[in-house]
Amino acid sequence: MSPAALIRWHADGRAHTALWRSASEAAPPQEVVIVDDRTSADEAYGLACQGKGLLWRGDFQNARQLLLALGRRADRRGRRTGARAASPAEAFNHYRQVQSQRARTLNALLVPLDATYVVPLARAPDVRQACLEAFGAGGHDSLLPLRALLGVIGAHEWRLKGLEIPAAGGRIHPHYGVFAPVRNEYVDLVATAPLPGSLDAGGVAFDIGTGTGVLGAVLARRGVRRVIATDLDERALECAQDNLRQLGLGERVHVERADLFPAGRAALAVCNPPWIPARPGSSLERGIYDPESRMLRGFLAGLAAHLEAGGEGWLILSDLAEHLGLRSREELLAAFDRAQLQVVGRDEARPRHPRAADARDALHAARAAEVTSLWRLAPR
Repeated sequence: MSPAALIRWHADGRAHTALWRSASEAAPPQEVVIVDDRTSADEAYGLACQGKGLLWRGDFQNARQLLLALGRRADRRGRRTGARAASPAEAFNHYRQVQSQRARTLNALLVPLDATYVVPLARAPDVRQACLEAFGAGGHDSLLPLRALLGVIGAHEWRLKGLEIPAAGGRIHPHYGVFAPVRNEYVDLVATAPLPGSLDAGGVAFDIGTGTGVLGAVLARRGVRRVIATDLDERALECAQDNLRQLGLGERVHVERADLFPAGRAALAVCNPPWIPARPGSSLERGIYDPESRMLRGFLAGLAAHLEAGGEGWLILSDLAEHLGLRSREELLAAFDRAQLQVVGRDEARPRHPRAADARDALHAARAAEVTSLWRLAPR
């Protein structure tokens, strides 16, 4: 969330200004109206659909109930506007449009934060530590969507609890804004694929786009003596360093800021890029959407030049984009060919997440057919 923008409104006979925080990086609403416990859900929904910001001044827990009511109304509207798509790509585009409209409606409900990250509302929880982790030091009053604040609280709880990843040797604690390794099948693929013969006792592996550091940890647990884990995002770099230190792997996995590859060559380079070639709607979606497959294409284009003789590149990629009509298998294989790479092996795993079996999901057909692959690539 960037607090660089300002939001302005009038209330109590005077003008107010605060910092604006938005997970979607959207501009602040041009008009803000005051709402409270007396505001009905229908009235709030109508104002939100007009693009107005709804600054809540009532009980915090009642605001959460209003948010749920807005969500139910937005969902009904999404179902009414649904139409049978002519293609999977059209179905995906419609799905994203509906989700985007839903997000705009729900993000209209705003709550205040004071300069110390206290929510000045009745029955509000203590969110100071969660906001400090998400935003850094405070110092200014701000407004943000209640939905975004709940996301900050959820991220803090994830960070405290962590995720048990046996292949990494313990728990991984995602930080706010860093994609959590909730899809265990891709972690299991990295944990079981045969290591290249050139990765001897002194060999080096690269973990490209490390995020939480989970794959770097998995490689170290498999006996790789030195792993260089890279990322461009400062949150990810801090998250990976914290996780690797807690797992006792800080000496074996070195984290550094780099645009894909670090300097030098490795016997193994592993990359798990975002799987869907589309534009993310927020910074939190950057772990899902890869605009124009930029990260995928960058990894493939630079791989051969960063591998030692006999080395391999491991590309972890779902075929969900293929089932959605966003990228064909032929296009993927052609990208391998352009990069002068050959496929020396491929391991597959079926998804185990609940949405793959949820027939009510708008993209159920694609999710049900999805396969995640670990492509083992080598220079031709």
